[in-house]
Amino acid sequence: MSRIRQARAGDAQSIALVELETWRATYAGILADDVLLTMSVERLARRWSHHIRGAPGSVLVYEEERKRLLGFGHCGRQRDGTLGYEGEIYMLYVLPDAQGMDIGRKLLLALFERLVQQRLRSALVWVVRANPSRFFYERMGGRLVLQRQIPVGGQPVEAVGYGWADLPALLAGEERSRPADDT
Repeated sequence: MSRIRQARAGDAQSIALVELETWRATYAGILADDVLLTMSVERLARRWSHHIRGAPGSVLVYEEERKRLLGFGHCGRQRDGTLGYEGEIYMLYVLPDAQGMDIGRKLLLALFERLVQQRLRSALVWVVRANPSRFFYERMGGRLVLQRQIPVGGQPVEAVGYGWADLPALLAGEERSRPADDT
């Protein structure tokens, strides 16, 4: 059975692979080739190992029946306290061949639940404007609230921020709209 669970130290390599494959599929032609080509599973895995150990529960993974990770998300307190949102979705990635299977929605809602458990009632996510997957956040009720340049590979890239002002209300609405037999 597929499930969302808290990431464990042994997941770092698989999380890194999801991030690498997703970046290369999504940002080809958007970001400089050298940014994508110099990414390595080994470096990413070291970073994910650090995140998982340093902030238990902040990284969630979507695992299929065969124990393969198809996606992950990372959340926590908003890094820029001046933006009016308490929480932040730092990353949400689903393998390209697993997109369109409702995994992103399930992960995002689980991340929202995690933020609410931490008493963070609102959230923001930053997305590269040219990323076609950014419209997923609009379908999930996110409002386009901010835009700014962010550095990626040493170059400025236009990013947009989507915000959710009331996570408990959003989650309550999801709960009411979910069919009784949905797991």
